Amino acid sequence: MKVVRNTPEQLIVANKPWLIGIALILFILAFVGAGLLVATEEPLFGIPFALFGGGIGAACFVAFVRRVQVIFDCGSNLITIRTQSLYTYREDTHPLSQLNKAVLETTVSSMNNSNANTLYRPSLDIGGTLHPMVVSYTNTRGPARLVNAVNKWLQAAPLDSARDQA
Repeated sequence: MKVVRNTPEQLIVANKPWLIGIALILFILAFVGAGLLVATEEPLFGIPFALFGGGIGAACFVAFVRRVQVIFDCGSNLITIRTQSLYTYREDTHPLSQLNKAVLETTVSSMNNSNANTLYRPSLDIGGTLHPMVVSYTNTRGPARLVNAVNKWLQAAPLDSARDQA
């Protein structure tokens, strides 16, 4: 996720998975194209190859290509989390005044050779409950940078006086 807008009144962070979307479309085109090319000579092999390969790519596209936008807005005192995939759109709102801080969630994935890998995802502590900004974990530095950006904005944001008393 990247910071799209950072003003004292509003912080917007977004994830637009262009790279994985384009890669999966190329995967689908490669399998369907190869399958149809083979189908001109051997239809019993080419058509199932195109359908299976294209279907796997399409299923991955639906499952993994998901746009996420999180808006922290002082004017409306709301946090809006928008998630959009190919078939669904979801929008959750929470009071900005209940946001305690952004948190870096961690999990440890273990492999068969007993090497452990720590994975991270950014989440929001809203009223004592963690709300993940994204579903998946990653081993990159992006989530830590995002958590730092949100917490820095939160400290500088001109929030209402009710938050200061809480």
